[in-house]
Amino acid sequence: MNTKGGCGKTTVATNLASYCAAQGYGTALFDYDRQASSIRWLKARQKKGRAPIHGVAAFQPPPEGVTRAWQMRLPEGTRYVITDTPAGYGDIDIEDRVAEADVILIPVLPSSIDIHSTADFIRDLLLVGKARSRNTRLAIVTNRTRIRTKAMEKLERFLQQLDIPVIGRIHDTQHYVSAAEKGVGVHELPERDAQKDIETWEELLGWLNRPLEEFGYVSEEQLRNVSG
Repeated sequence: MNTKGGCGKTTVATNLASYCAAQGYGTALFDYDRQASSIRWLKARQKKGRAPIHGVAAFQPPPEGVTRAWQMRLPEGTRYVITDTPAGYGDIDIEDRVAEADVILIPVLPSSIDIHSTADFIRDLLLVGKARSRNTRLAIVTNRTRIRTKAMEKLERFLQQLDIPVIGRIHDTQHYVSAAEKGVGVHELPERDAQKDIETWEELLGWLNRPLEEFGYVSEEQLRNVSG
């Protein structure tokens, strides 16, 4: 999730889904964004014989004669449910999404505008969505990362005060563009230099699998006193 558009939500969702499926885990990908980028990616993937991913166009109402519950059902053996969300949530949507999520990954671009927008969104997740009281884990994935910038260093200082880790860095490379067009994850590309990006998804999945007891939280009072 991130209310800022164009920050890389679909990139994270599709690459994480493909990596989980490639490890043999039952994986579902729900697309809540009317742009349907993840659904188009899944359609391209079906032609490649890759590890299967159960896809749902969650932004669409169910067809006539089909209930919403049936549309949103999960195949037996599903371990990971990954959702690709749109930008621009209202307060009620944030509460609903936080309530149904175990983990919220927040992609962010290393620009001042994106970082300020993301800081505001994180406050909404914690104060409006009550993410901490629901034991919903939060983490940042930086997108189009090249070198460390002053803006990124400021974001990381802000996150450290809230105990929100940066668990992945998506490099600024055309490999992700190529993977999106082909319906695969970057780890599935044949190019040798694309393989260095596998580490990002290995580390991310490893973090997701850590037990909840390992994570500490700040109080709501501490959050209100934090300056971005």
